[in-house]
This record gives sequence, C-alpha cells and structure tokens, in this order.
Amino acid sequence: MTAPERAILECLLELERTVQSIPSVNPKPSLLPLFSRLDDLMRQLPPQTDPTLRHYLQQRSYQKARLFLQGQESANTPGNCRHV
Repeated sequence: MTAPERAILECLLELERTVQSIPSVNPKPSLLPLFSRLDDLMRQLPPQTDPTLRHYLQQRSYQKARLFLQGQESANTPGNCRHV
C-alpha cells in the first residue's frame, strides 16, 4: 500500500467514525473537510494505482474504497454501473 493509499484509508475510517457519531453529537460535525481531504489525496495517487480503487473514489463509493484498501474486496457488491 502506498503512502497516499494509507492516508486515504485513514481518512475513510475517520469519515466513517464521524458519520456514526452524528446522531449522538451536537453540534453536528461538518463532513466537507473530510471530503476535501479525500479529493486532495486522490489527486496524489500514483499513475499505477489500481483502477478499481480510482473508480470507487471517483464515484464517491467510500465504503467500497475502504473495503478494497482493507483487502476485503469480496465484500463489495455490484453498483448501478455494474462495477463491483
């Protein structure tokens, strides 16, 4: 896993934790900084990055991207575009 991929995984996990906390915290956290960070990190991916990961990130399929980076690609289900 490359450094940008590790950083993306960390950001995806932070996003997931933040989303899960929304029902129980006040004020509600803004997710925009995390989305911006993910966009920045995606631009840092090297050219040889797996196209599947790029697809998930470009489509904002963040759970699928997280599972992919955690080596759990088999847990992903096909989306509307028929890509797993």
